[in-house]
Amino acid sequence: QVQNVENQDGQISLSASETVKVTPDMARIIFAITTEHADAAQCQQENSRRLDQVLAFLKEQGFADSSIKTSDFSLTPEYDWSGNTQTLVGYSMTTEVTVSDAALDQVGGLLSQAVEAGVNEIRDVSYYSSQYDQAYEEALAAAVELARQKAEVLAEAGGRDLGEVIRIEEHTDGQQGRYVSNGVSRQTAVMEAAAADMAVMPGEMEIEASVTVVYASYLKQ
Repeated sequence: QVQNVENQDGQISLSASETVKVTPDMARIIFAITTEHADAAQCQQENSRRLDQVLAFLKEQGFADSSIKTSDFSLTPEYDWSGNTQTLVGYSMTTEVTVSDAALDQVGGLLSQAVEAGVNEIRDVSYYSSQYDQAYEEALAAAVELARQKAEVLAEAGGRDLGEVIRIEEHTDGQQGRYVSNGVSRQTAVMEAAAADMAVMPGEMEIEASVTVVYASYLKQ
């Protein structure tokens, strides 16, 4: 794709993008552990107990500490609104556990066995490629080459010679394209996972690179 073409005095500027397709081979899973109890301390204790079980399970599966992250700790009061006034009936606590670097052939088993270990929500399953950086570099080089080809056509059509590169600017999405989510529904994921290993079908992911290249151009002699 080529866009934003400019032909200033002595310069030709183009923005181009190219895409490389790869098949994901790794996954990132976000689990959640939610507990409820009338007493806040008991709610926290139960959540911690189940969290310890889940962390022990993940380490038994071979995950290093660097691949496991706990976050989003929240303790929320629960009220009964059925009367004229609100009545405190207990507390709810949720802890998220994010697991990275899971091989695809592990994912189905992880989803089902994590429920047995104490997880009661699967919030997201995202796929990525261990070859992402290499594929991105290929897309980046292809985008620069596409910009050069189009610049040569424009220069020739305008009766000019294409000169040296004056500036190259890379446009990045902040690595947001590194992961592709499968859109797991947190309402149904636990039921499916508890029943059987979930099917893993990540498909292909597109890795895009975009650049703006400015060339010098000269009138033909």
